[in-house]
Amino acid sequence: MTYPLRRAFAAMLLLAMAHSAFAQTPRSVMLEDFTWTELRDAQQAGKTTIIIPIGGTEQSGPGVALGKHNARAVFLARRIAERLGDALVAPVVAYVPEGAISPPQGHMKFPGTITVPDAAFEATLVSAAQSFAAHGFRNVVFLGDHGGYQNDLKRVVAQLDKAWAGKPVHAFVPAAYYQTSSDGFSAMLRKQGYRDDEIGSHAGLADTSLQLAVAPEMVRMDALKRGPKLGAADGVFGGDPRRSSAALGQAGVDAIVARTVDAIRQATAGR
Repeated sequence: MTYPLRRAFAAMLLLAMAHSAFAQTPRSVMLEDFTWTELRDAQQAGKTTIIIPIGGTEQSGPGVALGKHNARAVFLARRIAERLGDALVAPVVAYVPEGAISPPQGHMKFPGTITVPDAAFEATLVSAAQSFAAHGFRNVVFLGDHGGYQNDLKRVVAQLDKAWAGKPVHAFVPAAYYQTSSDGFSAMLRKQGYRDDEIGSHAGLADTSLQLAVAPEMVRMDALKRGPKLGAADGVFGGDPRRSSAALGQAGVDAIVARTVDAIRQATAGR
């Protein structure tokens, strides 16, 4: 083959490779990474479950960034979807009920927390789920990372299942997700010798360790270690984050993902 022909052949090969790369469906499980035609093809290939991660924008003491729940919900939803194989992940819901605005209550006493009414929150989730059902998803999974709206999620699922009675679409909240990230992870830490007044319920050792495993850049660990024990006035409820670590958090992440995947598979078996 002459040199000009070799160059022409090489150019054609590179063009074919580039075209193939652009034509490939994304390896991502994140809905936002797909075009609508890629999504259609992915659904036809078996992606029938959509996971809606729900976070929240709230204070978590002086050592953890305001978007903690959003980052964690997305990270865990992605891991769960990858393990399931037939699921995609919707955009995170970052605006959630956080209490009264006037007078401010709970986390709303701290700058940066955002709250919406329960009715608006529930209506948003219902509309999102109905959108996914209209586009062919058969299983709509709500993963709520924050404890304050768990009852809202149950009401949304009840409303959707009533509306979808007799149809091949189902909504549910796998209890294993929040149970493992809260009481379940706390129990794991107790077995390792950590006390309840260190584990805490918000922004303590458990909460901060999970965040270190998911998004360490959102944790001001050096400042926490150098600082005094924090309390409710600082936005840390019932715990002490100073001995938090990514290693502790990773054990929690692994448990949340494994147990939630099992729960979703059981709920969607045969669907």
